[in-house]
Amino acid sequence: MRNSEILFIYDAYMCNPNGDPDNENKPRMDWASQRNLVSDVRLKRYIRDYLYEVKGLDIFVRKEDEKHVDATKRVESLGVKGRSEDEIRQKAIENWIDVRIFGATITVKRDKKKKEEKGERGQSIAITGPVQFTWGYSLNKVELLDSSSITSVLSGAETGEGNIGKDWRVKYSLIAFYGRINSRTAKYTGMSEEDLELLDEAIWESIKQQTNTRSKIGQYPRLYIRVEFKDDTIIGDLRRFVKLENENVDDPKKVVLDITPLKEELEKLKGRIERIVLEYDGGIEIKGIEEIKKLL
Repeated sequence: MRNSEILFIYDAYMCNPNGDPDNENKPRMDWASQRNLVSDVRLKRYIRDYLYEVKGLDIFVRKEDEKHVDATKRVESLGVKGRSEDEIRQKAIENWIDVRIFGATITVKRDKKKKEEKGERGQSIAITGPVQFTWGYSLNKVELLDSSSITSVLSGAETGEGNIGKDWRVKYSLIAFYGRINSRTAKYTGMSEEDLELLDEAIWESIKQQTNTRSKIGQYPRLYIRVEFKDDTIIGDLRRFVKLENENVDDPKKVVLDITPLKEELEKLKGRIERIVLEYDGGIEIKGIEEIKKLL
């Protein structure tokens, strides 16, 4: 496993990429810059769901019957006896791909006897994952569409009454994420080359396959670049090397994304690069993509 840096760009058209539950579920925004924001937690959720639901791999952070599974029950499913921290950590790493990739904080309730002896509520086991992402933000200035009242009749099926809510959406948002993979931490969690290939696949495919709810339909992956280095080289946030020709763009057909500066930066470091993984979609215009392909 080697160090890598990731640039991932996808867009959202007439949908809600990441609602804020504390603000009427409006799309998250930096109002000063008019940029749409998406948390790293939201991106990781897409990836986890893809690995679990599509690839059939077990994960730590998941739901059963639309409810989050208690961490203690998840640990019990591993067959751990005595709840030794070292054993829990090892079993979690062996069995759950999301722990090997992203790490986890596993809080486990102590059994009744140990709780009485030590006077503690539980134990918390922190595992740092090798793959980390920043928050994503839109490269363009985003217009938030006026909401209209929507009614859900499901909660009041017997009476015919429902809850009144708001349907907030962005007109168009081209969202960019930066990520990093740390080789030393990967060795600690046992993240394998197979896990890495699954991560590449999941980041790209999950946006297409896991955004099938009413508020999420309209999101598509546009560009994925993972630069794998031979040494400890770090370029830093790769979003610095991409730009839109028009920050006020509001339609994918009008997007012109220039990644030529990134190509030039990678050319400078060519001798330090082991390989470049590239995926892109023809739905938006990307200047410099052919030059990037020549570096593969």
